Amino acid sequence: MTEKPRKLNLGCGDKKIHGFINVDGRADTNPDIVCDISNISKAFRDVDLIYACHVLEHFPKTANSFYQTTYLDILADWFTALKPGGILRLSVPDMQAVLERYQHTKNLTEVMSFLYGGQKYDFDFHFCGWDFELLESVLLEIGFKSVKRYDWRKTEHAFVDDYSQAYLPGMMKETGKLMSLNVEAIK
Repeated sequence: MTEKPRKLNLGCGDKKIHGFINVDGRADTNPDIVCDISNISKAFRDVDLIYACHVLEHFPKTANSFYQTTYLDILADWFTALKPGGILRLSVPDMQAVLERYQHTKNLTEVMSFLYGGQKYDFDFHFCGWDFELLESVLLEIGFKSVKRYDWRKTEHAFVDDYSQAYLPGMMKETGKLMSLNVEAIK
């Protein structure tokens, strides 16, 4: 009998994925498990896939009086939770695409949530921005290998309309420009 793959959807909010363990720090989103997603390796080991969509930007580069946990701490913890050969699948705002869009339209309101977060609840603020080169270098520093972009259409969660599919203008997936940097890394 083969064991079912262990897949985590971290920071799921209201975007649950069937076949994944949906984890969020906010109980009001009704995740499968309520816990601090920055320290999951105590509860989970030998995970096949970790998916975190528009989560990483909510953590700072350096610890401060409000947030002691940095994005490096979180990535190291997720690395520990993954089994050898496990996949980390991240989606973050793509600063190159967002800034190009702003340069084209000069409409700051349109891109504001990609830059600063939605600011709808506690922790819904952005501390950092990413382009592929920076995210790749950080993931390699943690110990990941084979860092590459992924196409959300070719994932088992493509049916979940989350921020990995964020397009402008107006979320027009056929004619708009993708505002999410979607990256996979292998442990």
